[in-house]
Amino acid sequence: MLSALSNWLFGTVLIWVLLGAGIWFTLGTRAVQLRHMGSIARAVAGSRDGAGDGVSSFQAFAMGLACRVGTGNIVGVALALVLGGPGAVFWMWVVALVGTATAFTEATLGQLFKVDRGDGTYRGGPAYYIARGLSLPAVGGVFAVVFMIANGLAMPMVQANAITAALGGATGLGPWWGAALVAVLVAPVLLGGVRSIARVTEWMAPAMAVVYLLLVCVIIVLHPVRAAEAVGGIVEGAFGLRAGLAGVAGGVLAAVLNGVRRGLFSNEAGLGGAACAAGSATVAHPVQQGFIQAFGVLVDTILVCTATALAILIAGGADASVYTPGATGTDVCGTLTQSAIASTLGGWTAWPMTVLIVVLAYSTILGAFSYAEVCLDYLTRHPAATRALRAAAVVCAFIGGGAALTTVWTLADVLLGTGALINLVSLVLLSRWVRGALHGWEEQRARARAGTRPARAIRFVASGNPHLPGDLPGDVWSR
Repeated sequence: MLSALSNWLFGTVLIWVLLGAGIWFTLGTRAVQLRHMGSIARAVAGSRDGAGDGVSSFQAFAMGLACRVGTGNIVGVALALVLGGPGAVFWMWVVALVGTATAFTEATLGQLFKVDRGDGTYRGGPAYYIARGLSLPAVGGVFAVVFMIANGLAMPMVQANAITAALGGATGLGPWWGAALVAVLVAPVLLGGVRSIARVTEWMAPAMAVVYLLLVCVIIVLHPVRAAEAVGGIVEGAFGLRAGLAGVAGGVLAAVLNGVRRGLFSNEAGLGGAACAAGSATVAHPVQQGFIQAFGVLVDTILVCTATALAILIAGGADASVYTPGATGTDVCGTLTQSAIASTLGGWTAWPMTVLIVVLAYSTILGAFSYAEVCLDYLTRHPAATRALRAAAVVCAFIGGGAALTTVWTLADVLLGTGALINLVSLVLLSRWVRGALHGWEEQRARARAGTRPARAIRFVASGNPHLPGDLPGDVWSR
């Protein structure tokens, strides 16, 4: 039953809802992801400043990136290539551009309706903007419960399982010994809460992305002709311009569907998690964090997913046994990327790839748990509840690392899919707040460029702002 529900949610409903919402936000913001590409870059460059004792804009970005860039970027992209052929990658790029507007929307809302915790940090995200923006606290509570269970309990189990599987394959380490190692690694960070997670993911998430991209860059430099052929195959496969580039599902439609599906779920735009991270940041204007989180979608899909695809296609260009469109089966997707990199760079890459997969899964546990703690804060701030959730997450990581938990994987998918539907409907209903905040930011920037206002004086105005539908509740933005 869970499997059927998961397939229905992720195979049919969420694809069209996510795609439709992304197009709606792109039109509503007049393609903010294209018009403000320079502003996105500048926001990232200055994102480490001004947090004080709270969570910086960059740390919030890194927590979101820790979840976005995970094992799905390795296994998921391989699956898209097998089912849809090289052309699926092109449609992943298209979806990333659309998803950037969704990521901008949910992150900006997470900031607009955030609350002060009283200890120098903030909390925001879907539960908060549903409760405070739509005046539906009960629905916000439903989202918080669903997302807390999925990210705080189920996600540590499934990612710990991936870690022990990788360690077992590389070293022969038994699953329960691997589970104990996972628990030892995650316990100090999870028990420290969001601040502790922010400090670790701040360097870990960008570092692992950079290392992986550098590894693929070496492959491209060593095989420039095959790299160019791979890019050509991606474009030709997307439109059926050359025979033999279809995946096992066959045809242009398979390329479109598999590319769209992988692009949507890899960058996580609209699923609600990144909004939880965004709402914890200390920034002068909500739009600033919207830009930062939008950049995360580009890093995930345009850079990391493309790197995986190129590594596989370059290897397949020299060795058909590694990858051949329409012939390679789905049974090898779990190890296809590792095989491709070993084929081009040598067997010595087995250990670095194992370490990379372990770090990817580990960082996903940390990032996902930060979302769970934000949701728990919405439900209750009782210290005992917080300690119980942190301890339960460590226990779940240990159990998940040692046991085969197929049902838990499926349950996590169903919970995340349910939360995503609630979040997407809320985003559409609240999108006018985002458009107003963006218009206000653009007006202040225009005045700064004209010299009538210092560029660094762009600050959000919550009360009496003519661009917003009304005054924001609370006093977070009035200080």
